[in-house]
Amino acid sequence: MNYKAYYTSPLGRITMTSDGTALTGLWFDGQRNIDEKMLIDSSALQPCLPVFHQVRLWLDIYFSGKEPTFTPPLLARGSTFREKVWKVLLEIPYGQTTTYGEIARKIQCKSAQAVGGAVGHNPISLLIPCHRVIGSDGSLTGYAGGVERKARLLELESNQ
Repeated sequence: MNYKAYYTSPLGRITMTSDGTALTGLWFDGQRNIDEKMLIDSSALQPCLPVFHQVRLWLDIYFSGKEPTFTPPLLARGSTFREKVWKVLLEIPYGQTTTYGEIARKIQCKSAQAVGGAVGHNPISLLIPCHRVIGSDGSLTGYAGGVERKARLLELESNQ
């Protein structure tokens, strides 16, 4: 069974989903590319799950402008290609950015656009830091949660 809970952030309400043990989804309200099936299947509101407590603590630390020193259990499900891209996202240090092209080179993919598609379908925003990926020209391209949010998240991380 899947569960869901909510978190109120300075950038809007966030929906969290879990399989009961790991975080399986984290989205801002109104975010593009939300796994609607996950939300529909997550009919049981269960805000007291231990994983949701850990995620709330992580988010509290993050939105206070500090780098969290732990990662709650994560379970991001997708194609082999998407999971490979999401694994690289986890390696981007707090307060730093990379480009779609750099990720493509790292995983030996010829298409930065394909990488962009995988980044855009990241089911666990913030904890799998897709907001740290920028265009090759330094532009803040493509963030499912909105470019304004992406800019604010990067600004928050640069103020450490």
